[in-house]
Amino acid sequence: GSAVLFFFTLAAGAWRMSAELVLEACALDTGHGKRCVGRDICFGLALGEVLCLLGPNGSGKTTLFRTLLGLLPALAGEVRVLGEPVTAWSRSAFARHVGYVPQAHAGIFPYTVEDVVLMGRTARIGRFAAPAQHDRESAQHCLQTLGIAHLRERIYTAISGGERQLVLIARALAQEPVLLVMDEPTASLDFGNQIRVLETISQLRRQGMAVLLSTHQPEHALRIADRIALLGDGRLLGVGAPTQIATPANLAALYGVKESAVAACLRSTPLASQETTA
Repeated sequence: GSAVLFFFTLAAGAWRMSAELVLEACALDTGHGKRCVGRDICFGLALGEVLCLLGPNGSGKTTLFRTLLGLLPALAGEVRVLGEPVTAWSRSAFARHVGYVPQAHAGIFPYTVEDVVLMGRTARIGRFAAPAQHDRESAQHCLQTLGIAHLRERIYTAISGGERQLVLIARALAQEPVLLVMDEPTASLDFGNQIRVLETISQLRRQGMAVLLSTHQPEHALRIADRIALLGDGRLLGVGAPTQIATPANLAALYGVKESAVAACLRSTPLASQETTA
């Protein structure tokens, strides 16, 4: 049966739309065709805020993200971006405001790394326009930010999975979005690159960007998130301050493991969330 989690849960209709939010989900049902994956999901995300989604495999995180981005239709409820229904946005206008970093993929065409990042500028320059010098400078800056400028002329399909993930992040940053959605951005990265990505996310928040990400590493959420949300059995079980939500008891119930094991894993980062209030 589903886990029983002892913290604040969101009642249906409890969320009230706010013009201050860049992303809003209200009474949202997600799924594929007639198969419902997520039910009655309500939350909002403001500019300058990082919201981290935690949940086991199969809990519906990627389906939720694709619905928020308008890539899958909502089965019920509504998604609003900057106060407008996601269905009302043209894809070109949407791409100027919202960046998406999917889980790394192998790719098909042998583009250079620079070309892949420049694709993020398409939203700014038009689909068939040639990149100007300032577009190339923007792409180079994004590569430098993530420490992969040396890969600029490498073929995207020939670099490692972790390097491809960093390239996808750089491509999204090149869009200059106000909202960045990241699906497990550190999953395939080595320790050093995980830190680099987490530091980049913190920097983006300080610059006023809204960031929604998922991860399987609660310690990462505790380090960078302003709020954490737990998704289990397709329902949003709780949203709140990291230290109140990502407790050993809650995480043990969510993932079906012993509380003592979770506590041992988190013990090395008891003050991690201080960064979010620094």
